[in-house]
Formats: sequence, structure tokens, C-alpha cells
Amino acid sequence: MPKSRGASRRPYGTHVPLDVDRARGGSRLVENRSGEWVVRNTSSSEKTFTCPGCGQTIPQGVAHVVSWQRDGWGGESAGLERRRHWHTSCWQREQRRQ
Repeated sequence: MPKSRGASRRPYGTHVPLDVDRARGGSRLVENRSGEWVVRNTSSSEKTFTCPGCGQTIPQGVAHVVSWQRDGWGGESAGLERRRHWHTSCWQREQRRQ
């Protein structure tokens, strides 16, 4: 059994909090009146998308939000197929309306 290097190990009793967003791969759950949504921050360098909030284009490489309904008809996999890309501000505005 290899010897440990005491200085490089974390002392007992030290707790490092779990970064839940990182553990979920950057996804988080959002609940509102319309259901439960999986939300992920992203940016695309390959495609442009149309934001359902304002109807304008999200250009390539611009940071934005991708969301899909987790508890909708057909379950999360069906929601994933119907996912939508939103401008971050449009998504936030939509959540305030809920």
C-alpha cells in the first residue's frame, strides 16, 4: 500500500460543497406554473436558432439558454426532442411571467 503524502491530502472534517450545476453537466431544474423544466446555459458555434420569446435570431457563438419540459406529455425524452433555444434575457422575462 503506497504511503500518503499528508500535506497533499485534505484534512478530515473539511467539507467541500457540491456544485450541483456542475454535477448535472450544467443543467438545472426550474419549476413554474407550466411544469418542470431542464435548463442549460450554452453557446453554439455551428447553428443559428430562433428565440421563441422574441422571434429573433440567436447568432452563432452567442451565449443563450436551452430548455425542455421534463414533466410534459411523453416524458423528458419527448421534451428533449422539443427543446428550444432562448436568449437569456427572453428566458428570464418568461420566467417572471410564470
